[in-house]
Order: sequence, then structure tokens, then C-alpha cells
Amino acid sequence: MEIARKKIAVIFATRPDAIKLAPVIQELQKHDRFFSLCIITTAQHRELLDDVLSVFSIAPKYDLNVMGLRQTPSTLAVNILEKLDYVLAMEQPDMVIVQGDTATTFAASLAAFHRKIPIAHVEAGLRTNDKMQPFPEETYRRLTTHVADLHFSSTPTATKALLKEGISKRSIVCSGNTVIDALLKTIQPIYQFRTGPLNEVIGQNKKIVTVTTHRKENLGEPMLRICSALKEISVLHPEINFVFPVHLNPAVRETVFGMLHDLPNIILMEPLNYPDFIHLIAKSYAVITDSGGLQEEASALGKPVLLLRNVTERLEAIKYGTVKLVGTETKNIVSAAHRLLGTGKVYRSKATAIHLYGDGKASERIVGTLLKYFGFSKQRIKEFATHL
Repeated sequence: MEIARKKIAVIFATRPDAIKLAPVIQELQKHDRFFSLCIITTAQHRELLDDVLSVFSIAPKYDLNVMGLRQTPSTLAVNILEKLDYVLAMEQPDMVIVQGDTATTFAASLAAFHRKIPIAHVEAGLRTNDKMQPFPEETYRRLTTHVADLHFSSTPTATKALLKEGISKRSIVCSGNTVIDALLKTIQPIYQFRTGPLNEVIGQNKKIVTVTTHRKENLGEPMLRICSALKEISVLHPEINFVFPVHLNPAVRETVFGMLHDLPNIILMEPLNYPDFIHLIAKSYAVITDSGGLQEEASALGKPVLLLRNVTERLEAIKYGTVKLVGTETKNIVSAAHRLLGTGKVYRSKATAIHLYGDGKASERIVGTLLKYFGFSKQRIKEFATHL
């Protein structure tokens, strides 16, 4: 008995995209009697992406390597659109899967739409309702929503946002976020860090606060204010090591290394591989960040987050109390950090592991939905199995 397999093109750009799509790819590979995979990366994060591909044993069929010098958002989008259109014309997939809100997410969706290829959007429905924050991601994900055919939301809040925009309830599946799938697949009770300097910091047996910042809207003056706050906090709390893996963006590195390189308890590091980073968060006392996905990962690990943003699309953890929106004003960051790090009662009220963003089975729900979408019912799968 033969079943005509459906070709699925999974397209991603950045390290976070790859982390979140890795569990979906692995789940699709379990169903290789029904699906063939065409994995495509545009490699918007060349250096940061490769380690994730290695960790999850992902081998793209196409690596478009779109990044170049002095690209504007418009020239980048045009480059991605042209290259992906050519690949889709050759491969003719039955569906395209995209994730999140990058330039690649929107350009891939538009290219697929132009060729009348169905689109599945993973992590759909996140909204700040401010098109400039985060920029340009808020607009990319909104545009992707309105060309996509299947929408995999992470939470009921995201589902409601999609429904409010007129998306059919039948096309939405609240799957949970696949970043939790990746986290639970990676985290280990006993772990040896691969990064030498990180082993040294862990060996000091001091409290650790992990710091990350990289968002476009925080470059320039906001980054200067953030670094000023970190200097003050490190002096107020010499008993804590602040571990700061510094993003490769030159605009980030110039400010961070220029302002924080000589402080004894701020440890500046190169970006960490994914397993080291996740286990660093697990060992941390708290997190200070402007990241999107890290809000979800830290919440799942019970680590309070001070969020260096003015708005967030992940409102659940804000409401629950594990994430606090502190913005980028120096005095506000210092005040919130000192209260969290210096007051045991405040810390204990926020340091609770919560599963607002998934239970580790999002990728199973996504692939289960794709099986139904293409008519591979449970009965048909069972009949096929009996003929093997």
C-alpha cells in the first residue's frame, strides 16, 4: 500500500527560529511515511545559527546565506523574496512552514502565497498592538497572519488576538510554544558546561544573574541607559555575578564592552551555544533581558525576569508576576533590580516555574494537525501500518 507523501518546506532565518522549529522538524521526521522535508534557511544569524543546527542535527537542503554589508530592511526582504521564490518554484512543496516574525517569515509567506502554496505559521498571534515595537517584527507577524492558512498560537491570548483580526477559528490551533519543547528536550539534571569561562563562573558558587540585550529599538541611547543601570546594580550587589553573553551586533558590542568591560562582577562573554545558555538560565537566580523567547524559557524554569522593553507581546507572565516590564530608563531598571535581588520576599513571590507557554507537546499537536489537514486520518495511518 502506497501513500503519496506531502512535501513540507520548513523555512527559517535565525537562531531562535531554528530552536523553535527543531522540535517540529524532528516530529515531522517521525512521520516520514507521510511527509518529505525540504529544509531551507536564509541564515540571517550566520554565526549564531550553525550551533543550533548542529545541536539538533538539522541539515538544510538550501542555505541561502542572504546577509550582506549595508543591507537595509527593504533590500534584505527583496533578496530573501527573490531567492525563496526560485527555490519554491523548483521544489513545489505542498506546504510552507514559517515561525515567528522575522523578515524571512514574512518574505517566505509572501513567496508561498504568490505561488498558491498553503502556509502554516508557528507562534502566530503574538501582538503588542504597536507596529513600531518590536520593530519590524510586530508588522512582519501581522502581515504573515493574513496570508497564512494554518495558525499555531502559543496561548489563549494569542488565539483571541487572531480571532479579533478576523481569522477563522477553524484555522487556529492553540498548540503551545515549541520553544518549551526544545527546552525540555535539552535540559539535563546533571550538565557539564562546554564553555571554559562559564565553568569558572559556575565554580565560584555565587548567585548568577543572566543578562542579554540586542533589540533594534534598544540600540543607541537606550543601550547606554541599560549599561549605566547594570553598572549601578553590580555595585549595589557585589555578591552576584552578572553573566552577559554579548550579541554579535557591532552596535551592541561597542556599547557593552566600552561601558562594562572593567567591572569585576560583570562577566562579558561571547554568545553561548544553545545547551550552555539554557543550563546557564537554569542555574541563574534571575534574568535581565529584552528577549522575547527568553521570557517563556525563564518562566518555565522558575526564574524571575526584568524585561528591558516598554511593551511585550507575552502578557501572561506579566499578569502572573514572573516577568516585570521595566523599560530602559536607568533609574527604573536599578530600582526594580535592587528590589528583586535584595528582598527575599519579593524574589520568592516571583520565582515559581509556570507552564503558561506550553507543556512540551506543541510539535506533536502541530504535526497532528498537518496529518489531518492532508487527510491522513488515524484510520488511514493505522491501515497503512498494517501493510508494512
